[in-house]
Amino acid sequence: MVEEKNPENVEKVEEEQTAAPPPPEPTKVFTVEILHMIKEAQQQHGLRHGDYQRYRGYCTRRIRRLRKALKFPQGDKRHFKRRDVTLTQLTGKRADERFIHIPLISAERAWAYAMQLKQESNTEPRKRFHLISKLRKACVYALQLQELCNSEAFDARTKLECEAYVAWMHGSLHFELQLWKTAGEHLKRAQVVYENLAKALPEDEQELYRAKVNEFTPNLRYCAYNISGGRAAGANMDDLLEFRAQGLLENLDDLVNKTKTESSEGLQTIEWRGRKVTVRPEKVRLFLLSAQELDKGLEKASKIDSKIELIERTLMDCKDAIQAVKEEIKQDPKLRSLTTGQTVSGIQYLLAYLSYIRHSRTLQRNLCLVEQAKANFDDPNQKSQIGGGDGKRVRPQDLTRLYEIILQNVTEMQQISGMEEDQNYQSEVENLALTFKAFRCYYIALTLVDMKKWKEAVALYERSSKYAGEALRTTTNDTFNLSDELRKLISTIDSCKFSAHAYSVLEDDNTDPIFTSKSQKSSKPLFERLSQYKEDQSLHTKNPNVFKMVPEMEAIPCKPLFFDLALNYVEFPSLEDKLQSPGKKGISGFVKGFLGWGGNK
Repeated sequence: MVEEKNPENVEKVEEEQTAAPPPPEPTKVFTVEILHMIKEAQQQHGLRHGDYQRYRGYCTRRIRRLRKALKFPQGDKRHFKRRDVTLTQLTGKRADERFIHIPLISAERAWAYAMQLKQESNTEPRKRFHLISKLRKACVYALQLQELCNSEAFDARTKLECEAYVAWMHGSLHFELQLWKTAGEHLKRAQVVYENLAKALPEDEQELYRAKVNEFTPNLRYCAYNISGGRAAGANMDDLLEFRAQGLLENLDDLVNKTKTESSEGLQTIEWRGRKVTVRPEKVRLFLLSAQELDKGLEKASKIDSKIELIERTLMDCKDAIQAVKEEIKQDPKLRSLTTGQTVSGIQYLLAYLSYIRHSRTLQRNLCLVEQAKANFDDPNQKSQIGGGDGKRVRPQDLTRLYEIILQNVTEMQQISGMEEDQNYQSEVENLALTFKAFRCYYIALTLVDMKKWKEAVALYERSSKYAGEALRTTTNDTFNLSDELRKLISTIDSCKFSAHAYSVLEDDNTDPIFTSKSQKSSKPLFERLSQYKEDQSLHTKNPNVFKMVPEMEAIPCKPLFFDLALNYVEFPSLEDKLQSPGKKGISGFVKGFLGWGGNK
């Protein structure tokens, strides 16, 4: 018999099969720098001066603020209901990293209370029992922290730091309980984890972990001393190392490798001149990735103009990256204090590396301009592109100016901050300067040849050959592939030098009829230079310059001006009799008196 299927059940089964399961929510992975966080809190809230009570008060207030901000209270104002942090608060959509701070700060609060009681137990021995109780409570919170950190919500670095923190807390408890063997094992365990963690992290973060490792040394020596009964303390230290072979740290190497991978993804490390440089700003990391692809792009580019454009684009990005590093130094007072020291810090070395990239790429751009100019210089029929297409051919002066700019760039490379004491770097840059001085002197000599200054040109050829020879003898790192050009320059100088020397001798003798130039032509007629032999093609023309038939104009003195100085000594006759005396009145006086105006009143 065949069972009849209910059509409604069939439809329900088909709907269940076709319905796709909901996609799983991505799990957030947190990174908690436990040692860095607690050290910073301790230094800012009392432990710089050994004030454990102040630090305990800070931890209490910190926990209260965390629970209030996360809306995770323990009961209400009247009733207390304990609520511990679980994985539910660290996973899902509402996962928050701050939940893990609650058990960590709780452990710190209990530990700070224990250290406060330890200071007070010197005068009140009964407080030692309270001290042990608080250390046990701190260990309980530390174990809660470890249970949470071992989940998938945290990365390998957090797991390592948590493991070391728990080992240190248990070691402190066993040390106070005078359980020397177990105390030594826990402290040594924490020391080994911190040592490996320091090796896996970037250089800037290693100092804090190495300092923490050194803190364990006195307690470990005291444990070894008590284990041996005061004898052969060093012999029992090797026994403490056996816990690693017994499987106590079986996952240490795996966690260290994961931490290295994660730190390389989050903080890219660049090695330059034998030193690793940590790259933090995102803009700098992106620039370094693009700079690595620049050489491949230059190899593919066939035209010089396209190469120059690629390099200039990289230079703009490099300028932004340098500005990002400077802003980071300016904003972080710790980095600012590192840059003022005598030793070159990591951030300062990164800035020097970016400055070197900027100067070297600028030099590479200028060399492309030189290559472009030389192509036009070798073929005078082509127009220069350096002058903006204005129709001028490339002259030796143009190339000399380019090499002057390059030498200025090399001088800036020598003055990079942080590289003054690097002798190898300074010798390489000095050798680069000698190379470009050789090319500059060569083109200055060509300029002097155009000016018919043969002796000066020979001297510049000699100087150029000297610089080129020194550069070839001391070449250690031919980054810009200039060795072949230097050898070619030396061979060219040898031929040009003898040619200039020959022209200088011919100019001094002035006896070779083949040697003629525009500077030797003269406007003097033939009869005035009969003692000198010079070929003058104008003598074979219809108007030879033999003798000037019309005399030249000569300047003569002009007629002098006459100044009548005798007038001052001439005596003129008296004219008093011609003038009217005051006593006699004429018709004019009569008229004045008759009309009533002009008389004396």
